[in-house]
Amino acid sequence: MQDKVLIEPSEGPVFAVRRPDGASDVVLVCEHASKMMPRALGTLGLNQATLESHIAWDIGAQAVAERLSDLLDATLISQRFSRLVYDCNRPPDSADAYPERSEVYEIPGNKGLDQNERSRRAEALYVPFHQAVDTLLDERLAQGRNVLLVTVHSFTPIYFGRQREGFLGILHDEDRRLADAMLEAAAAAKLESVNRNYPYGPEDGVTHSLKRHGLTRQIPNVMLEIRNDLVSDEAGQIVWADRIEGLLRQALERLNPQGGRLHA
Repeated sequence: MQDKVLIEPSEGPVFAVRRPDGASDVVLVCEHASKMMPRALGTLGLNQATLESHIAWDIGAQAVAERLSDLLDATLISQRFSRLVYDCNRPPDSADAYPERSEVYEIPGNKGLDQNERSRRAEALYVPFHQAVDTLLDERLAQGRNVLLVTVHSFTPIYFGRQREGFLGILHDEDRRLADAMLEAAAAAKLESVNRNYPYGPEDGVTHSLKRHGLTRQIPNVMLEIRNDLVSDEAGQIVWADRIEGLLRQALERLNPQGGRLHA
């Protein structure tokens, strides 16, 4: 019988917060920041190379998000455990929250999970992470502050054997305000290979965090996807964080040239 506790206190908190009192209107979220596995689950039957690969985490995303946090003085909330245990960009009723297969990889430790195990994982990882985001956003809105939600991800350049040529995807759901402004800024800066809803879109179920936190509050929101070979080392992380910071600053000026309120 499995231990009821999934994350031991000695493993630290489920999420990390950087610059909790950040002055920026931007709030950053990184759902797939870490490849760390809870000790209670071992390796889920995977070898070390697989646990280092893109299926376990978004390579480079956390480093880019941290630099963005510092450049913008923006609060960042990051998940500290692998998305193979629970994908925090999926709701608890989604099978993809507990993936049995990711791209070409079978995940033995996720096969045939019963409802008790799914609930254990959701309660341990999804609930506190998203409650932290809820609390931060609601506190800022209650203070009368403008808030923009930006989630930071990366994608693999080769997926099911096919090459992906794009550099940066700017994704949105029904609210396209921030995405439009960033795409306009990218076009003005003549940045290459920056695409809307790439390499995924809302139809792929990837906008859960945007819907839960952004659409419900009517705050501008966007999901960023950076090709991970471009941010796999520090030099690339610096380049892309700096580029995205510029796009976000220009987008905010386009959205709010008079400094008024951005939400209802």
